[in-house]
Amino acid sequence: MTDKQNDQPNPAKDPDDWVTGDESMTGPQASYLETLSREAGEPFDPELSKAEASKKIDALQHETGRGLDH
Repeated sequence: MTDKQNDQPNPAKDPDDWVTGDESMTGPQASYLETLSREAGEPFDPELSKAEASKKIDALQHETGRGLDH
């Protein structure tokens, strides 16, 4: 028996609604954000929260074209 709920992708949750969104960004977020910031010619802010980092990553992905399906 298969669980139909697991067959569907999880809808993306708004970072502003994350329970842990105000915690420090994760290591992987920091690493990727630092790379994106460098490519976009923007300063990297290591003090961003998880939610802020997620939104910044989304914005920089659009700016740099990185991480987007074409």
